[in-house]
Amino acid sequence: MSDVQKNRTSVDIYGTQYIIIGTESPGHIRLVASKVDEKMREINSKNPSLDSSKLAVLTAVNIVNDYLKAKDRIEQLEDELKRVKD
Repeated sequence: MSDVQKNRTSVDIYGTQYIIIGTESPGHIRLVASKVDEKMREINSKNPSLDSSKLAVLTAVNIVNDYLKAKDRIEQLEDELKRVKD
């Protein structure tokens, strides 16, 4: 059994309560949940006819897209930093 302590954190995402169990701090878990809720509400405001399943999938697609763009940007900056140091 793992020695890593897991936290149970209650969050509200798009009007539904979830218990999230993880090793991150409760504050971090709440921050992540609030960002998901914010993105769901943003997408819903532009597409109010979406059912919650489609809304959740579009939210996931948008968040992963943002993540991949940020990851690519970090890699570009790391490459630039290496060139500057050399």
